[in-house]
Amino acid sequence: MREPRHPLVTAGALAAELTGTAPPVVLDARWRLAGPPASADYAAGHLPGAVFADLDRDLAAPPGAGGRHPLPDAAAFEDAMRRHGVGAGVPVVVYDAADASAAAARAWWLLRYFGHDDVRVLDGGLRAWTEAGLPLVADVPAATRGDFVARPGGMPLLDAGAAAALAREGVLLDARAAERYRGEVEPVDPVAGHVPGAVSAPATGNVDAAGRLLPAAALRDRFAALGADGSRPVGAYCGSGVTAAQEVLALAVAGVPAALYAGSWSDWVTDPARPVEISGGG
Repeated sequence: MREPRHPLVTAGALAAELTGTAPPVVLDARWRLAGPPASADYAAGHLPGAVFADLDRDLAAPPGAGGRHPLPDAAAFEDAMRRHGVGAGVPVVVYDAADASAAAARAWWLLRYFGHDDVRVLDGGLRAWTEAGLPLVADVPAATRGDFVARPGGMPLLDAGAAAALAREGVLLDARAAERYRGEVEPVDPVAGHVPGAVSAPATGNVDAAGRLLPAAALRDRFAALGADGSRPVGAYCGSGVTAAQEVLALAVAGVPAALYAGSWSDWVTDPARPVEISGGG
């Protein structure tokens, strides 16, 4: 397997690639936690050639003991990516609505975890594309079935036990909003608080006002201030393992390898024996 490319691509660079002789597969991963499905947004306008990847159907298994968005099994993910035209040796670019955030990063992480070594996120997402004056289309492309083979293990993964150990022995970053970390509010999951020993690191702090990830140096400084400078093992979690993928992406840009607790808080609280910490920190 070759060394992966930089995980981000600009709108201008992607536009040039799409007119080249070997364009990437483009996945539209827009998603909403609540409200109408993002497939309606895709139908209204998307990047030329983009195929819609549904987070709940294609990028997660059904909710259950593993949380609200468990990892899909290899066979299901392989089939979804093949339907979307993903193949061995074919570059993939993923985007979402406004920034290099939750859903696009989740697709990036899954593809990397399942062995694809040439996948990038459109920095700034659809917003950056349209602000650059680039076109959207409404036609749905007829995707050629790909030959992607899912091989798990390409990215470090945590379960609940490993996350608890990392919070004690390394750095476990909580990518949720600070008030959820502190246990002041919990709008989604049945229990408020955080994994004992975890550090509050809201994923919103990884992007600028334009929705783009901060420069690598700024991200390195941010994470170093939180104790995640690469000298100790680092991991990230959120509510259901989606937003935390953005944290892992930002850490990758900063040059800090990090593991993902895919089940995240929604998995942690399924076992009442697991401790919960509530604090005013962060």
